[in-house]
Amino acid sequence: MIRQVSRYFQLKSKQKEIEQELQELRNEILAHCEQQGISETTVGGYQVKLVKQERKEYDDTRLSEALPDPQLWRLLSKPDPSRISSLLKLKVLSEDQLKDTYVTKQVTLLQIDKR
Repeated sequence: MIRQVSRYFQLKSKQKEIEQELQELRNEILAHCEQQGISETTVGGYQVKLVKQERKEYDDTRLSEALPDPQLWRLLSKPDPSRISSLLKLKVLSEDQLKDTYVTKQVTLLQIDKR
């Protein structure tokens, strides 16, 4: 068991280092593309693409006020955008109920494919 725990610890440490380096590289690539005013390019044998996406971040207090039915609130328990989206699609919730309960945030996704 000591071998597994030790290896797990080593891998988790590596994972943190890799995630940090990935974040730094991502920031550098995004900064370069923004400086150049481009959202798609080919670098060497790689296709780089920036995809803009909007995400909603819900405010707990406003959301609970907008959903007076405690059954609905229990379904959500924590504002999970994918659950809320599903409830909207199922017409359990309406956009009118949710207005002013969230802010829309612009997120840039980075996609890199090998050609």
